[in-house]
Amino acid sequence: MQVLLLLAAVGLCWAQYDPNTQTGRTSIVHLFEWRWDDIALECERYLAPYGFGGVQVSPPNENIVITNPNRPWWERYQPISYKICSRSGTEDEFRDMVTRCNNVGVRIYVDAVVNHMCGSMGGTGTHSTCGSYFDTGTRDFPAVPYSAWDFNDGKCQTASGDIENYGDIYQVRDSGFRIDAAKHMWPGDISAFLAKLHNLNTQWFSAGTKPFIFQEVIDLGGEPITGSQYFENGRVTEFKYGAKLGTVIRKWDGEKMAYLKNWGEGWGFVPSDRALVFVDNHDNQRGHGAGGASILTFWESRLYKMAVGFMLAHPYGFTRVMSSYRWPRYFENGEDVNDWVGPPSNSDGSTKSVTINADTTCGNDWVCEHRWRQIRNMVVFRNVVDGQPFSNWWDNDSNQVAFGRGNKGFIVFNNDDWYMNIDLQTGLPAGTYCDVISGDKEGSACTGKQVYVSSDGMANFQISNTDEDPFVAIHVDAKL
Repeated sequence: MQVLLLLAAVGLCWAQYDPNTQTGRTSIVHLFEWRWDDIALECERYLAPYGFGGVQVSPPNENIVITNPNRPWWERYQPISYKICSRSGTEDEFRDMVTRCNNVGVRIYVDAVVNHMCGSMGGTGTHSTCGSYFDTGTRDFPAVPYSAWDFNDGKCQTASGDIENYGDIYQVRDSGFRIDAAKHMWPGDISAFLAKLHNLNTQWFSAGTKPFIFQEVIDLGGEPITGSQYFENGRVTEFKYGAKLGTVIRKWDGEKMAYLKNWGEGWGFVPSDRALVFVDNHDNQRGHGAGGASILTFWESRLYKMAVGFMLAHPYGFTRVMSSYRWPRYFENGEDVNDWVGPPSNSDGSTKSVTINADTTCGNDWVCEHRWRQIRNMVVFRNVVDGQPFSNWWDNDSNQVAFGRGNKGFIVFNNDDWYMNIDLQTGLPAGTYCDVISGDKEGSACTGKQVYVSSDGMANFQISNTDEDPFVAIHVDAKL
């Protein structure tokens, strides 16, 4: 279950909505399945310089080693104990990562799997990432230690031991081995263990600071369990966000970008200050979790960049960027039968390093969406416009839209099938701006498009429907 804990080197605490990022840093990135050594390097060489606030890391706990299929990504979500040793590295490497990232102002958020152990596929033995003994048949996990007394089997009300009716809150929360999710725990139970957490380390945080908590609650509506039931503990993942935005950007079901004018709570989402939002995550980019086929991912890069750009420009929620790896997709009956494939690996099953190419992209089959210029520059955009109101909305009643963030930034999208040529009120000071989607501001020049804002705040935008990136973004820090 993803209760995500912000790590402060060694100690942590409960119910908290503030992500504790450094002032002026407003987004985090999920470096899915990265090694601790590589994350430490990325914090220093890339994330801190470009203003990323933090990193969500994969579960650090000891897990079962699964060889059929061979080392799937989801073995990380099958705990044997809470010892810190996994494919990503040792406890010492983990501690070094936390220290080095915090030293450059990049926070670490831990994916904590705390509501189940490795389940029936485990059997018995020591085939785990630390070599700890376990016996799933007798519910014996001495490395924790857990025994049969610690499990909910006696409360399970279904013959199969699985959840058969998501309309029954007792089945959803009292069946022991199921998909990792906060909705499968009672909010009060989560609160009880969060209350035992320590405050954050005063080496990096002011005294009395509590760790950030966000809980994976898949709530698409229509079930008795809702995200709002978990607000007492911290923020929740707003899965409707990526599912709805994907539908709009794809123009499915008659949806148009013009309808995004009241995006956020107006679409039935949880309050902005309780939401952790994302276009895709490690589950639903593989067709699991929530959202189905509407979810946009790196495989459809043109639409994906627009969706992430919109997310990072819009003030709703606390934003998380996905950073993925490629796998050999193979479809049968519309489903990817290789959705289990683990991270890029060596022949011995160890995870490959994230190599960096000369053009700053990643090698070894790591996708690194957070290094794509369009996404990285929109992370910067969000930092620049932080605290500014949503303003100067414009749309053409179809799929050309624009909006500003006070007097600090402005973004324009052309998701229609025809050329866009329009004069718009940006709300920005007069001057020449570099479009941060097509290029960068370098010295006194732009490597991409330029936008001229006149003394009355108006500017002309021309975006072809055939552009690889049919959107333009400008902000005051990209002004010549």
